[in-house]
Amino acid sequence: MVQHRKKEKEAFVKKVLALLLVLVLGVSLAGLANGKVTNGKVGIVLDVGGRGDLSFNDMGFKGTDQAAKDFGLQMDVAQSSTAADYLPNIRNMARSGNYKLILCVGYLLGDALKTAAAEFPDQKFAIIDSVVKAPNVMSVVFRENESSALIGALAAMTAAEKGYKYAGIVLGIEIPVLYHFEAGFRFGMDWGLKKYAEVTGKTPDVGLLYTYTGTFSDIAQGKAATEAMLAQGAVGVYNVAGPLGVGDLEAVTEAHTNAKTTYGPPYYFGVDSDQDWMGNGYHALASGMKRVDNACYNAVKSVVDNTFKGVVLSLGLKQNGVGISGVSQLANFIDFGIAGGAVKADNFYNIIANWALNRATVPAYIWDAIDELDAGILSGKIVVPTANTSDEMKAIRAEYTLGAP
Repeated sequence: MVQHRKKEKEAFVKKVLALLLVLVLGVSLAGLANGKVTNGKVGIVLDVGGRGDLSFNDMGFKGTDQAAKDFGLQMDVAQSSTAADYLPNIRNMARSGNYKLILCVGYLLGDALKTAAAEFPDQKFAIIDSVVKAPNVMSVVFRENESSALIGALAAMTAAEKGYKYAGIVLGIEIPVLYHFEAGFRFGMDWGLKKYAEVTGKTPDVGLLYTYTGTFSDIAQGKAATEAMLAQGAVGVYNVAGPLGVGDLEAVTEAHTNAKTTYGPPYYFGVDSDQDWMGNGYHALASGMKRVDNACYNAVKSVVDNTFKGVVLSLGLKQNGVGISGVSQLANFIDFGIAGGAVKADNFYNIIANWALNRATVPAYIWDAIDELDAGILSGKIVVPTANTSDEMKAIRAEYTLGAP
């Protein structure tokens, strides 16, 4: 019965793909298991957002959990309630000497790991979204500017097409990792508006609305920020604050309820994971994916394969580290939501159908343009700028002002 249901899902996805020729299809698979079975433990230390954020932390858990299953490892999870928990959580795992690898998920764990890595030089560590230069630490960072450029272009062109004044982006704490998102989104908007003018012959008048909320946990702030942007005329909002996306989507959903609309703008743009399934697929147009799951999986795999090195890995579109969501990812992450109890199994087909109808509100020429931008970044013909310091971010804002310096 399970196998039959799986085949039904695969057939349904193929039908949707055939109908939606304009969609971006990016197959981004986690590293395949090599059949090795080993004993031992792998530990993961989560950031303050924790499980249930439907993005960053859940992605880290997903990849590590899959690796543990594939390689016969036991996975232990340490949740951080506050920043003060980072170092104790890492130390407690490292002291035991039982872990083949300890993964730290999040930029904010960097300082704590730097201390712990020096204290436990024989323990292998990996950190996501930060760089800790030590022989026993694998650091994995992402070129979020590349995926955010795709979302920025989509948001800007859709705003111009639908007659909206702005595209919005709600960010969390002002840190270098989030500068990558903002820089890419600004570049993408600029590229998209130029492409819109080239294709349509019309001069678009679309600006940027952005705000750093200063939090990755206060969902109410995400909702309030999104409500303010929608009130000013934003076509949608890109969530770059993890759990705050729940609040962003609440605001978008309420806007549709008030307007008595089902599909179309305002849209929600997800982050990190494929969040297009959220809200039963009605309002999420696309997600700027950061494959934290792949990174965690492959870090564990490197230990099992004895290829682990204390290096810095930078993952972009070409390495399947980032990308824009498509139907294959959507099906995968609906199943992830089902497994986590966030989605009812019977909703699988309804979510995909709603998502397809929502995407159909965007003209084919816009999806073609996103394909073009994606291909240009992959080939190296288009280089998306990024920023790692406040000064670098100021320079990007000055170059791509979009009415929001």
